[in-house]
Amino acid sequence: VSPKHRESQRKNTAESQRKGQREGFMFRKVLIANRGEIAVRVIRACRDLGVSPVAVYSQADQDALHVRLADEAYEIGPAPAAESYLRMDRIIAAAHQSNAQAVHPGYGFLAENADFARAVAAAGLKFIGPPAEAIQLMGSKINARRVIAATGAPIVPGTAEPLSSADEAKDAARRFGYPVISAAAAAAACMRLVSAEHEIAHAFEAARSEAGAAFGDASIYLEKAIERPRHIEIQIFADTCGNVVHLGERECSLQRRHQKVIEECPSPINNAEDLRSRMGEAAVRIARAAITSAPEP
Repeated sequence: VSPKHRESQRKNTAESQRKGQREGFMFRKVLIANRGEIAVRVIRACRDLGVSPVAVYSQADQDALHVRLADEAYEIGPAPAAESYLRMDRIIAAAHQSNAQAVHPGYGFLAENADFARAVAAAGLKFIGPPAEAIQLMGSKINARRVIAATGAPIVPGTAEPLSSADEAKDAARRFGYPVISAAAAAAACMRLVSAEHEIAHAFEAARSEAGAAFGDASIYLEKAIERPRHIEIQIFADTCGNVVHLGERECSLQRRHQKVIEECPSPINNAEDLRSRMGEAAVRIARAAITSAPEP
């Protein structure tokens, strides 16, 4: 990026900052701990709010759009994510070097990492996202199910505690009725669809082995499988004053190997307004419960 272009960006940000300061915005400078489209979108939002955006980049991304659009950009390592975008220490060092006041994680990478949220706070910076304790609480699917059940929101029948054996999984499956899903508590992964009792022992052991190797947590739970489901996500926005709103939904049903391929907004659901309203209200209740149920740091 030419010095002239970067200087023009800074002038535009400075003008927006003066407006932002008049309107009482909290931050003057935010580091975006991500890359690509999400970083570009956060940069644009920062400019609209009069906040100076700071980018980080791997050596492979030095000419990327998010680097060119930011007021400042800092290299954080080689191309592999494990050596750059997942390096908490380098990201926090870049935030200090740039005098940023806050870190926006975007999505993916470290966005749902409770340790990163804690490290950012410990470094005297603001993590723009959920409290670390809420991230950790909802990161366990078993804990998340407990939180949801306590709100009275509809929930798929399933186990409330980790399963200790294949025999326990069989007992649970008999209660819920086949088909069921055996899955890792640590992430929406290592899932096995089980259609009959003779399949469950293998599914349980395979899921437990994969979960232990991938996440260091071999806890497995079981829930009733919904055949031909719709995968719809509700967007949540919350502040530190107890306000929580939802921002509509995304249709995420088109998937490959449990990974979303296309997201559509709004969802083309039937009976849209009534169902959309009920889903949004339930999502807000769950988000409030996640924040208030999380243990104190």
